[in-house]
Amino acid sequence: MKIVIMAGGKGTRIASINSEVPKPMIEILGKPILEYQVEVLKKQGFNDYIFVIGHLGHVIKDYFDDGSKFGVSIEYIVEEEPLGTAGALYYLKDRIKDDFVLLNGDIIFDVDIDRFYNYHKDHNGLATILVHPNNHPFDSSLIEVNNDGMVIGWINKEAERVWYHNLVNAGIHILSVKVLDRFIEVKKTDLDRDILKPMIMEKQLFAYSSPEYIKDMGTPKRYDEVISDIKTGKVDDKCLVNKQKAVFLDRDGTINKYVGFLRKLDDFELLDGVSKAIKMINESGYLAIVVTNQPVVARGEVTVDELDVIHKKMETLLGQDGAYIDGLYICPHHPDSGFDGEIKELKIECECRKPKPGMILKAAKDFNIDLSNSYMIGDSENDIKAGMAAGCKTRKVDEDNSLLSIINEIFK
Repeated sequence: MKIVIMAGGKGTRIASINSEVPKPMIEILGKPILEYQVEVLKKQGFNDYIFVIGHLGHVIKDYFDDGSKFGVSIEYIVEEEPLGTAGALYYLKDRIKDDFVLLNGDIIFDVDIDRFYNYHKDHNGLATILVHPNNHPFDSSLIEVNNDGMVIGWINKEAERVWYHNLVNAGIHILSVKVLDRFIEVKKTDLDRDILKPMIMEKQLFAYSSPEYIKDMGTPKRYDEVISDIKTGKVDDKCLVNKQKAVFLDRDGTINKYVGFLRKLDDFELLDGVSKAIKMINESGYLAIVVTNQPVVARGEVTVDELDVIHKKMETLLGQDGAYIDGLYICPHHPDSGFDGEIKELKIECECRKPKPGMILKAAKDFNIDLSNSYMIGDSENDIKAGMAAGCKTRKVDEDNSLLSIINEIFK
């Protein structure tokens, strides 16, 4: 695949760092952002690049030339006038014959592109966008996705919001070459509004959710965070080609107040200190993954949609405090019959209901997790047994040990 990088940004919000070069050429620890991007992709075997340049584009050309000194091949598309975030893709029509990666030139990332591409091919859409949770969801557009990975909604950051899943467009896309047929003339075009959003109604836009490291250079604060993360190795470590570490969390009694079988949205309330604890997990480099038994679904007391809204509330409340979860696994089953309104097909003995470790094992496969260096934290013996069966270290929440105190102990 060719890699197409949109490298024409001015970077007005980060001009205080360096206003004399285009945004993708701002240096981090002695190297421009674009060079970090090329290095990350080259080590995965990607050698063919097209840079779309505009504002101060000669600075990029002078530095990279044809790419040979970096061991890659680089072509250029030069915007003589601003064409928005996608207008220049018209010029790809004669240069690209297959699917390609399109990414913003102002992000630091380390993503397993092969894994992303396999997902794209499996779903057979026109485009797949990479989405992820982050610690500032109110600054970003949020993506709504169904259980099949299809994008069903796009909530702009200016829109009124209630409860939502914390999934943000990360600025990395894989597009089918067929997308280029939509460019019939050279004109200013917005990638999100004019190209991607129309695909939602066509059921041709999919989302690939990843916990890997992706951060844009939009502000001086994020610039400083990236410098720290590169120095500590966090950027490389989060790539899913590497084994990950995780903290698995039970929900009721661990994250939110225990009220028995939680059936109503209004009864969901975060426990004191939970947001701070999960934020510490996020900053540690461990994944924060919720694994929760929800027999209320099998019992017919809560629908799948109602449960989804409860979890949207959980992610929204965490996001308001700058915390997020990387994964959510639910067991909707229950082995015993005899409840009014029960869902017969869910009344089974399964491998995912704790104390069995099925949810943890599924997450380990999805995220390449080293379970021996991971933790399971919950408030019941079934949580502990599930963690032990999966090979995790375990900690129990009780009156003397809140989630926050346990996380403080682990990461002190």
